[in-house]
Amino acid sequence: MTQKIFADLHNHTTASDGDFTPDQMVEQAKALGIKAIGITDHDTLEGLKSAVAAGKKYDIEVICGVEVSIRFKRSYFTGTLHLLCYFPADRLLDNQFIKRFKTILARGRGEKLVRARVDEINKIFGPDGKKALLKRNLEFEEIAALSDTATRRHFAIALKEDFGITDADTINTIIGNDSPAYLPSGIKIEAVVDFIRKNKIVAVLAHPAAGSFPGKGHYKEVLPDLEIVKRILPEFIEAGIQGLEVYYPGHTKEHQVLMASWAKKYHLLMTGGSDCHDETERPIGVKGISESEFKLFKEALA
Repeated sequence: MTQKIFADLHNHTTASDGDFTPDQMVEQAKALGIKAIGITDHDTLEGLKSAVAAGKKYDIEVICGVEVSIRFKRSYFTGTLHLLCYFPADRLLDNQFIKRFKTILARGRGEKLVRARVDEINKIFGPDGKKALLKRNLEFEEIAALSDTATRRHFAIALKEDFGITDADTINTIIGNDSPAYLPSGIKIEAVVDFIRKNKIVAVLAHPAAGSFPGKGHYKEVLPDLEIVKRILPEFIEAGIQGLEVYYPGHTKEHQVLMASWAKKYHLLMTGGSDCHDETERPIGVKGISESEFKLFKEALA
């Protein structure tokens, strides 16, 4: 299932937890010969206007989106799955649409969640905690200084840079899904279903098999395995998702075949993207969809 990448529909900028500005991201896509690029920052719309402007500047199509964190707290899974929500660029001019979307997204992240996570980490792993791993308490300001929409990646950066913790297993012990200090981010799926339907948003389940990637994977430690995703998938189908991210750096060839079969079974679009965050570990242009697949995606978007 290897094909020429026409569109890379999953990428992050400095508006969330990426290293590149929207302009830099679009410029890189242009340099690689990619014809369309999706900008899908975590739970924020802030980088999209800049990205669209960059698209006009570099003559490349920018697909507006946001990666929405959907939280679950079940007996068999506590954590988040992600929905890539795409919409036409002209919706950025609709103030009511933007205001409503931002209100929904704000429920899942922000200062309250970050402070609660910091408190839990200190309670468990601080110098006076039950499993002391930190030489001092983590400060809220250390996370807030890295981003207004802090993600797990920002906590990992703070642990490395401010505490000198470089061992990936230790970091995962502190901030992973299995950590006793873990608090899932995101919103309940019910909070966004009506908005997706009423606004004809093309919602795609992101990296469904990444939690089962063999060996080291960027999401293996924090996403559920395929059996759990399969168990939850009907809820997303009922919610009205229109696509499945089949092509992804954390999907093996076998995963891609399986995801394609799921897409066929549930009549879903097949999408893909690099999930770019930086230049080396998670670069742009490594995964995406073909021109024919992009045409189907655009028809749904319209």
